[in-house]
Amino acid sequence: MIEEQGRVVAVEAGAVWVETLRQTTCSSCSASAGCGQGLMDKLGVGRGRGLVRALCGLQLQVGDAVIIGVREDLLVRGSLLLYLLPLAGLFTMALLVQALGASEPGIIVAGLSGLALGWALVRWRSRQTVDDPDSQPVVLRALLAVE
Repeated sequence: MIEEQGRVVAVEAGAVWVETLRQTTCSSCSASAGCGQGLMDKLGVGRGRGLVRALCGLQLQVGDAVIIGVREDLLVRGSLLLYLLPLAGLFTMALLVQALGASEPGIIVAGLSGLALGWALVRWRSRQTVDDPDSQPVVLRALLAVE
């Protein structure tokens, strides 16, 4: 389970909206001087807060600190689907049309069509699983506030 700390900003039936602080490991990386991501982090680009809807069976209130979690296999499968499916569509369509003897503009159009088809499949799959409780982040525990 991948865990992240956040603060409850809204409560709804069976779920809460949690605000998390986006973190990066660029400060601990030895290649940060020559890395574009390290430079962007130093400039503050991409830094901010994210809102996550997490399923919850606890009685929480706005302002409570919580730990939310996502299963590792969901993250890996989601990443593969999001990145590899459109690329696979691009290469498959481009190579298929090239094998049929099309000209370069035709190959480019076919590759872009395969990329768009891959994106459409990712979107369709995400809509199929949007309400699946097994694919949602969950609140693992509430943190006690110390005064």
